[in-house]
Amino acid sequence: MSDPQASLERLALALSDEREALIGHDVEALMRSTRDKIVALRELEAVPSGELSGPLAELAELNRANGALLARRRREVNWALRHLGRVESAPAYDSSGRSESTRRPRELAVA
Repeated sequence: MSDPQASLERLALALSDEREALIGHDVEALMRSTRDKIVALRELEAVPSGELSGPLAELAELNRANGALLARRRREVNWALRHLGRVESAPAYDSSGRSESTRRPRELAVA
């Protein structure tokens, strides 16, 4: 088992890197920080739950803040796509059980 304090530090760094990546619109850094966050969380799963409840609560709050920022970015992207005439495809199934995506074309101008 790894050192719980070192795992907490890795998680804190990953959350900080994740926030910077979200603010900077850096997809590669976001993917790296997410990977690092998952590794640190897996290490912390082996630690008895009561030992780290205080520090984990603080880091959970940072994670929620990052989640809110990520949701905001997603709304911004969806808004831009809608205004460019694209819609997010929502998978649906037809009567024969095949997957289909519903697309609504959006007219940008009428001639």
